[in-house]
Amino acid sequence: MQTPLSFAENVNGKNIYLQRCAVCHGEDVKGTGPLAKKSNPPTPDLTTAAFKKRLNDYPGVIVSSVILRPNGDLIPKTLRENGVKIPPFAWKVQDFRDLNAYMLESIAKSR
Repeated sequence: MQTPLSFAENVNGKNIYLQRCAVCHGEDVKGTGPLAKKSNPPTPDLTTAAFKKRLNDYPGVIVSSVILRPNGDLIPKTLRENGVKIPPFAWKVQDFRDLNAYMLESIAKSR
């Protein structure tokens, strides 16, 4: 059985986040990235009590939002309108797990 990676060891999750998510959510996961206010609605602060409750009520919501894009074309449209090109990525199950673990740990550490 594979043991969970600690925050410091989860290099894959951190790299995916920084390369694919931080442009909107910011390195601090608080919605402070350069495109945060350029989407409609603006990029949410993932450290709020409401979002933490959502994570608790719906585990894996971050991963499913990456897969399902509940806001339809919001992410690609925001990137396109601002000339940001993020290369395609061949997601593996472990990548989603690593990203989810990194995000949960980042959100838990933020105050």
